[in-house]
Amino acid sequence: MPLPPVLRSLPLPIIGAPLFIISNPKLVIAQCTAGIVGAMPALNARPAEQLDEWLAEITETLAAWNRDHPDRPAVPFAINQIVHRSNDRLEHDMGVCAKYEVPIVITSLGARTDVNDAVHGWGGIVLHDIINNGFAKKAIEKGADGLIAVAAGAGGHAGVKSPFALVAEIREWFDGPLALSGAIASGSAVLAAQAMGADFAYIGSAFIATDEARAPDAYKQAIVEGTSDDIVYSNLFTGVLGNYLKRSIRDAGLDPDNLPVSDPSKMSFGGSEGSKGKAWKDIWGSGQGIGAVKQIVPARQLVERLGREYQEARRRLLQTV
Repeated sequence: MPLPPVLRSLPLPIIGAPLFIISNPKLVIAQCTAGIVGAMPALNARPAEQLDEWLAEITETLAAWNRDHPDRPAVPFAINQIVHRSNDRLEHDMGVCAKYEVPIVITSLGARTDVNDAVHGWGGIVLHDIINNGFAKKAIEKGADGLIAVAAGAGGHAGVKSPFALVAEIREWFDGPLALSGAIASGSAVLAAQAMGADFAYIGSAFIATDEARAPDAYKQAIVEGTSDDIVYSNLFTGVLGNYLKRSIRDAGLDPDNLPVSDPSKMSFGGSEGSKGKAWKDIWGSGQGIGAVKQIVPARQLVERLGREYQEARRRLLQTV
């Protein structure tokens, strides 16, 4: 199946993952103008009315870039929607996305036909993130256009499946758009994702350590200094299993090696100013691939590094064939 027009001819086969709290218009614009899909969660705009301002800023800035750079236009952007019942902002945020005809919507935590139909109504596409093959089939059955396979090692809410197993199982029955997430922070890992059968790499944690990211300096530095040994997998903070930096858990007064288990039925993602989300706002999500992140840089510089490494990895591969 050919890729939808909005995802064709990207300079690099990369989608910047929407980072809760951290992604913002500056980061999205920097990613899109550097040549990758930029994304942010709708919930990052607080209060909810700010989402309209942010989407106006993104669309107007990218349009101006395209006028000034017709030879290298910006890549389309994406907005992430949490479609779980705990998100009491979904109807409002979808209305704002419809106003600006957001080209790509990334849905998480529950596939919904009504959301997919709404996006298709304004000409957008839906990519749904999943952690196993069963959820992948449900997402496509309910009208998603593509999938984001969130494999072991991904930052934030993540699965436990090997990317080799997860991508192979999905590709047995689905030939549409597929992005792979899970410890990808180098150009060679991007190529490896494609070699496994994915169309795109889905990269989040590396972009925390960028100038544009709305993260505390200590968080950015922890990404630079960290390795896979510094990541812990727990469902305590939202009710859904995810990967987090041990340093932030210790700073919160908890033992990262002996965390209690949360009740999944109490999961919360801060649709409003929820107390649970606020209580854990200083717990820092991170994937296992941060060992490849060596410094805090502008987002464009990170994309350029990924591009150089990607091309070098392709050259090395061709030399061995």
